[in-house]
Amino acid sequence: MIRAIRGATTAENTSDGIIQSTDQLLREILAANTLVLDRIIAVTFTCTEDLDAAYPAVAARKMGMTDASLMCAQEMRVPGSLQKCIRVQVLAETDVAQRDVRHIYLKEARVLRPDLINR
Repeated sequence: MIRAIRGATTAENTSDGIIQSTDQLLREILAANTLVLDRIIAVTFTCTEDLDAAYPAVAARKMGMTDASLMCAQEMRVPGSLQKCIRVQVLAETDVAQRDVRHIYLKEARVLRPDLINR
């Protein structure tokens, strides 16, 4: 089955900040959902407009996601929304039921989905 797994984190607007925060987020998504790299089909990243020092997909490539389709885009600008935020949607093959998928929200991005924290 193919599942969509969501997540988000925040980062400083430096190349290292974006890559390190994205790496941490992806590793936690993989671990929480017992995914291996060759089961990842595609990953879509969005960043708020104040993050432009690096593409978050660089972190995915560095960790070995060389066969998955990766795409980066700018998040919609909504007044009052969380800044310096990287959002991700991972499409992966897994036997995990949709209700058991673990979506991961880190750092300040935990406010985006408090219903999923400690789930």
